Amino acid sequence: MTDPVPTVRRAALIYNPVKVDRDRLRTQVVHYSGRAGWESPLFFETTVGDAGSGQARAAVAAGASVVLVAGGDGTVRAVAEAMAYTGIPVTIVPSGTGNLLARNLRLTLDDPERVISSAFDGEIHPIDIGLARMTRLDHTVEEASFVVMAGMGLDAAMIANTRPRMKKAVGWVAYVDGAARSLPKAAPFRIVYQLDDDKLASSRTYSVLFANCGSLPAGIALIPDASIADGALDIVLIQPRGFWGWAAVWRRVWWDNSVLRRFKAGRLVLERRRDRAVRYLSAHGIDTRTETPQAVQLDGDHFGIAIGIDCRVAEGALLVTVPSGHDVSRW
Repeated sequence: MTDPVPTVRRAALIYNPVKVDRDRLRTQVVHYSGRAGWESPLFFETTVGDAGSGQARAAVAAGASVVLVAGGDGTVRAVAEAMAYTGIPVTIVPSGTGNLLARNLRLTLDDPERVISSAFDGEIHPIDIGLARMTRLDHTVEEASFVVMAGMGLDAAMIANTRPRMKKAVGWVAYVDGAARSLPKAAPFRIVYQLDDDKLASSRTYSVLFANCGSLPAGIALIPDASIADGALDIVLIQPRGFWGWAAVWRRVWWDNSVLRRFKAGRLVLERRRDRAVRYLSAHGIDTRTETPQAVQLDGDHFGIAIGIDCRVAEGALLVTVPSGHDVSRW
């Protein structure tokens, strides 16, 4: 009997050179590759014209056993889109300003080496991703994926109005500026929607959000019960009425979800509270159409204007690595 031919294992790193310390990151990946007895890693830089999807496909074609991604939320989204259903795990190295997926995976944001090492000796778990079909003004359809959240309306306009230089300088706090520039012109719009195979419904809203998971920066739990591994989308309708309605939105998102829910007495208070400033729905998929064109965003990146967006969840479509023993019970 002949000995089996050893399998060649090689990691690929895709990184945004604007968001990371290039030399340090590459050195760390080389170190952990060598320690694991793997071949020399492959390196791919994102470009202005390709945020990471093309690089991910190249890594797969080159035979990568695992793909590490380091960059902003847009880079992570693009790489995840290309890596879905490949069966090749992805390691999310916290970088950039938002780290939205890393936060929702509850990864340590200040210890990138521990995350990098998990590419070689960690655990592999499946997570869901979102699939969006956006209907443009000319009725053409564009498809894209998201890993955290898609949105239509005020939230997308806020992102579109955030100045890139300010975002680079102060990170996610720059969205406050975007909100200040968007709110004065904000107006509710009517959407018609259908959850799964349910009946058509309609609502007036300022924003409709389609969430694969629910945590945002600064400890904000937009959707505290959202799970990244349950095969469902959580839908949020933001529909305040007047000034006090906006105060209710802020109370619900910040105080209720992020503070009160941590305590038994607080949860009892929430069970008795009734308001419709923020409305929560859940489904495997949702089709929406609007009376007026609205801005669209995917994972914090502006995706133009649309008159409709259909979202579905691709259950377990993406494999991710996490450090051994990492708590995934709250995913």
